[in-house]
Amino acid sequence: MMSLRPSLRLAATARRSVAAMQTRLFTDARMAKARKVTHPDIILSEDGTPSPTQPSQSLIDETAQYMVTTYSRPPVVFTKALGSLIWDAAGRWYIDFTGGIAVNSLGHNDKQLTQLMLDQANTLTHCSNLYYNQWVGELSKRLVLLTKQHGGMHDAAQVFVCNSGSEANEAGIKFARKVGKVLDPSGQKIEIVSFRNAFHGRTMGSLSATPNPKYQEPFSPMVPGFKVGDLNDIPSIPSLVTEKTCSVIVEPIQGEGGVTPATDEFLIALAARCREVGALLHYDEIQCGLGRTGQFWAHSHLPPSAHPDILTTAKALGNGFPIGATIINSHVGEKINVGDHGTTFGGNPLACRLACSIIDRLSDPELLADVKKKEGLFRKEFEEIAEEFPGLVKEVRGRGLILGVQLSEDPAPIVKAARERGLLVITAGTNTLRFVPALTIQEQQIKDGMGKLRRAVRVVKGGDQE
Repeated sequence: MMSLRPSLRLAATARRSVAAMQTRLFTDARMAKARKVTHPDIILSEDGTPSPTQPSQSLIDETAQYMVTTYSRPPVVFTKALGSLIWDAAGRWYIDFTGGIAVNSLGHNDKQLTQLMLDQANTLTHCSNLYYNQWVGELSKRLVLLTKQHGGMHDAAQVFVCNSGSEANEAGIKFARKVGKVLDPSGQKIEIVSFRNAFHGRTMGSLSATPNPKYQEPFSPMVPGFKVGDLNDIPSIPSLVTEKTCSVIVEPIQGEGGVTPATDEFLIALAARCREVGALLHYDEIQCGLGRTGQFWAHSHLPPSAHPDILTTAKALGNGFPIGATIINSHVGEKINVGDHGTTFGGNPLACRLACSIIDRLSDPELLADVKKKEGLFRKEFEEIAEEFPGLVKEVRGRGLILGVQLSEDPAPIVKAARERGLLVITAGTNTLRFVPALTIQEQQIKDGMGKLRRAVRVVKGGDQE
């Protein structure tokens, strides 16, 4: 087993350095607001609310026409960030509860990663998959060993490194189809099961496993051979997963679909049925894995019998640098041959070296314990909002720092009002506020950010006199 002590010591030093810098900036900002004066990096209006963002609008006006309109973005342009603070073009600061959609788990502009990036950029960034490089092998090894060490996928054996979550899931889908055809040369074992409200990506294979009409209909027909079931419906499993099933893909916690956890009982029953009919079990932990639940993997607490044959990851794996990975066991790996799959950029030394450091730090027991502690802080704040606004909060879901607050109404006005008061928060599913901040977010930032959210709710509900 590899020794992680040097990496963890460096990580602890980096955390303290960034935390100190964040605290200084954060304290300066709060003092400036209290005095109603302008900090050099912060612009506030007379009453302490955000000032107009004309610099952002000017940049948008100059460039928006050249961009494909695949996103509906608010009129703000971000220019720099540190930890869980982010600044726009007007110099206005925000507390970030989005973490780049669960990407920046170590926070923005992490100094240790910046130094690694600079060093590797001056050494070797790309040499193509025609050749071995030092870091793709090291990352594969560490992913396998850390996964086993932390109680996840007990028979993890090999890793395919790519560039994104969609690509990681595409690889998993292709590997499953190949295994199905090896097991049943008649070609009947090709069906892939996914679940309503899942999100697995936007490439054609991963999109076909994402049963959302809004995403699928403009690009139909989908790839054939996909079936859809309901998450946590145990009685439906026998008819859903059959001898024709080659794979079942499921998120242990659905992220985009509303932060909805699969129950342990459901995942155990699903795994048992997969073994019974010879289907692969594929856990998509792109959003909920790598420490976000307070465990290295969201499934780590499950018995080995419920562990996956395929495990996909991305997002936090690069902390903002593009990378994804598909982890497989030997049952899958022995059926994948040279030429069955590939990637031009996947496995490049720069991305892989960064990911090696990132997973060492995200597997730190101290960080994982801290995630669970911070979950408690968020839940306490949610309870206070529920008490102040009866009927607004219907349910709180999730684990660790992937949390969803189900509201009784559209949260979009609250999201806008929060952004106007210096807080970034996003939605998921139907009427759900999603909280996926950096795992390194400071406790005071959680409290202050939730204070901003509470003021935003008061404004929307007509109870604030700002």
